[in-house]
Amino acid sequence: MRGVRELFRRSVRNVRSRQLCSAALTAATSWGWPVLPGVGRAGVGRCSCSRPDCPVPGAHPGDPGLLGASTDPRMVRWWWSCRPEAPLLVATGDKVSAVSLPAESGARLLDYFDALRVPTGPVLATATRYVLFVAPYTLPELGELLAAQEWVPTSLRYHGQGGFVVLPPSRTGQGQVRWVRAPREATEPPWLPPVTGLVEALVAASVATPDGAGLKM
Repeated sequence: MRGVRELFRRSVRNVRSRQLCSAALTAATSWGWPVLPGVGRAGVGRCSCSRPDCPVPGAHPGDPGLLGASTDPRMVRWWWSCRPEAPLLVATGDKVSAVSLPAESGARLLDYFDALRVPTGPVLATATRYVLFVAPYTLPELGELLAAQEWVPTSLRYHGQGGFVVLPPSRTGQGQVRWVRAPREATEPPWLPPVTGLVEALVAASVATPDGAGLKM
């Protein structure tokens, strides 16, 4: 019986590793998004890094660092052949950026956008947050947008230059990362809305949710 369970676990790991490598290759080669592996988990809720209080267990860069993100398919295949269960990260700021907010607020926001027929790009969910992918933006541009708001809650976070986002089908210390709205085409870059048209609604949706102290991506 123990042997059967071990074969089943090994089969599940093999399927997961193929899915991760395939997703990494799609993001890198079809969408042009620079990717890299995360550090991974060391058990339920624990990170493989040396920090016992890691705020994003398993879901942050290690070796290579964020600057090592690549779109080279050979590098991508090598990374996930060496670390088949590593979370899939995309470096933000150049080809893609993102904005994230608490999951409860994110679900309400998508309903609001749908009611107004405001188009959105890809959206993913972690255990605690929704992440909306947007076109790349600069820090000065973002600063001007936020300065025009009366108040910006700290529960709303920005993933631009020097940032990263965890992509499905990764598993992190908080659980499975999943698409809420997956890119429509796997063979070409997804359309990304400009952040300018979304900030006011993002802020309004986040105001109703208590600020979170941890990143918990």
